[in-house]
Order: sequence, then C-alpha cells, then structure tokens
Amino acid sequence: MSFLEYNVKTVPTGLRKVLYLNWPLVLLLVAVASVGFLMLYSVAGGQVETWAMPQMKRFVAGMAGMFVVAFVPIWFWRNVSALAYFVSLLLLVAVELFGSIGMGAQRWIEIGPLRIQPSEMMKISLVMLLAAYYDWLDLKKTSRPLWVAIPVLMVLVPTILVLKQPDLGTAILLLAGGGAVMFVAGVSWWYFGTVIALVVALIFGVFESRGTSWQLLEDYQYRRIDTFLDPSSDPLGAGYNITQAQIALGSGGWAGKGFMQGTQSRLNFLPEKHTDFIFTTLAEEFGFLGAFSLLSLYALIIAFCVFSGLGNKDRFASLLTFGIATSFFLFFAVNMSMVMGLMPVVGVPLPLVSYGGTAMMILLLAFGLVQSAHIHRPR
Repeated sequence: MSFLEYNVKTVPTGLRKVLYLNWPLVLLLVAVASVGFLMLYSVAGGQVETWAMPQMKRFVAGMAGMFVVAFVPIWFWRNVSALAYFVSLLLLVAVELFGSIGMGAQRWIEIGPLRIQPSEMMKISLVMLLAAYYDWLDLKKTSRPLWVAIPVLMVLVPTILVLKQPDLGTAILLLAGGGAVMFVAGVSWWYFGTVIALVVALIFGVFESRGTSWQLLEDYQYRRIDTFLDPSSDPLGAGYNITQAQIALGSGGWAGKGFMQGTQSRLNFLPEKHTDFIFTTLAEEFGFLGAFSLLSLYALIIAFCVFSGLGNKDRFASLLTFGIATSFFLFFAVNMSMVMGLMPVVGVPLPLVSYGGTAMMILLLAFGLVQSAHIHRPR
C-alpha cells in the first residue's frame, strides 16, 4: 500500500468518497455547461432570464443529483436497474395513452407541476439493465441465440414505443446505445453483421414504401431525408433549417464573428437556435476554434469515462460506464452531424449545451452513475 493510499484510507468514509470522485470529469462537465450558458445568453440577445438562468438552475439541481447518485454504492444501482427500466417503460406507455403533444409529437407526460420526457429516462435505464444483465449472465452464454434474443427485446420494445411518438432521433440513440453495450459485453461479430445487413434492407424498404399503404415513416420524416439529400431543392421550405445552419457554420470562418455578433442567430434566421441548432450559433460566433474547443471538451469527457471503465474490475460498473460514455458520444455526434448536413435532422439536442430540462437532468444523473462506479470500484 502506497503512502497516499494509506492516508486516504485513514479519512472517514464520507469524506473518502469525495476524494475518490473523478474530479477532472466534474470540471469538464462544468466547462461544457458553461459554454451552454454563454450561448443561451447570446441567442437571447443578452437576456440572462430568458434561457440562461433557467438552464443554470437546472444544472445546479442536476449536479446536486449527480453527487447524491455518486455516493450511493454501485451495487444498489445494479439491484434497481430492472425497476428503473420498467418504470421508464410504463411512462412510455403512459405517453402513448395520454401524453401531451408539442411540435407535432407526443413525447411528454405531465405529473403534477413536472413535465418530463420518458424517452430521455429510457436512454439511461436501458444501459443500466443491459449492464446488469451481462453482469449476471455467464460469459460462455453471451453469444448464444437465446441469451442474445433477451437483450434484443429489451432494446426493441422501448424503441418501438419511441418511434410511435414519433421520435426517430431518440429511437436511433436507443438502438445504437443498446448495441454498444452488447458489443462491449462480448456478443459475437456475426450478430452485428446480420444487423447491418438488415439495416441496409430496412433503408431500402423505407424508400420503397413511400406513398404506399404500408409507408414506414411519417411524411415529415421523408421530407427530412429529402432535405438531407438535397437541401437546395426546397431552400425556403423543408430545406430552410439546414440551409441556414450551413450558412452560419460557413460564415464563422477560422475564429468567428465574435461573441453576440452572429447575424444568423441575431436576426432569427436560425431555427431552434437555443435547442437543436445551438452548435451553429457557437460556430458562427467563435468559428472553427470555438467548435473544435467544444468538441475537445466532449472528447476529454469520453476519455475519462473510458479510462475509468477500463480500470474497473467490477463487470457491471465497467459495462455501465462504457454504455453511458457511448450514449454521450452518440448524443453530440448525432447533433453535430445533423446541423452540418451529414445526416438527416432528427431532433437530438446538444448535450449540456442545448436548452432543456429533462435531457440535462437525466444526463447528469447518468454521470452520477459513472461517478458511483468510479468511487466504489474494487481497490
């Protein structure tokens, strides 16, 4: 035992957990959220009360929740993972039955004064359940068909419910996040090859079904695909959002136009400038350097999660950390790809930067699980 380890072990248990926190990860989360506060202040025209202040209050509450989750032993989260999944599933069913509608989609449910989006909860509870499942499962059974079919059902059931809302972006994230946990757990490459082949066939079926009685997507989702393939085909209609976003991205140049000097956002050309398209405001005002700096912060968060997962000898904790890290990567990768025109617009917010309550709170609680895995790892 080293001198440092000896001295840490002489500290009372409660304070020892504080010392064991992954503090670089905490500071990185604060840094990314601060970028969000700055941009929300900018897009509101210098008004802090409009979006920045509510976001700050949510962040403080989310950080408090993160620390509470972090200090709870990781075995507790393993034991409640099934409960978290089924509660999220019931809330998704409740959304289908009597959820509130906003912007053409039925994705929210009101519980007293709270308005929550259960699909955000499912992103994390699904990862928790899959990590617990593979922690329980014998390693020799990981790739056997029966034991692969069970987690596939765990992923498909909430994905179908989310697709019915409709919320294609979150459905994609659920599929990709669940698949990532299965991959890390050691499921055979053959299954993933089969899935890729089915996805290619599904894409073909999506295009073939358009305009038929068995159409697989909503009309607005087809318009998003058309816009993705050729934004200039309808620059004032369906292609307006991505066209204005690309103008903002390109006009930022190397160092940007300056803080609160972005014309696209200031003159309200940018759609959803405080939510899904906030990255374009950042790129316009701070240019390539600002966009790259934010991407670097995201990459460092992923790196600290991966290093923590690799060093954890507890299988559940390790899989949970990798699963949350992968989900977080998908969040910002999909958003950035979407606003840059690399993939269709699917309505995925930029994590910790876009304005939003449920998404931020759930994400910080997820990082609380990462911290719990880090604090309580075998030493």
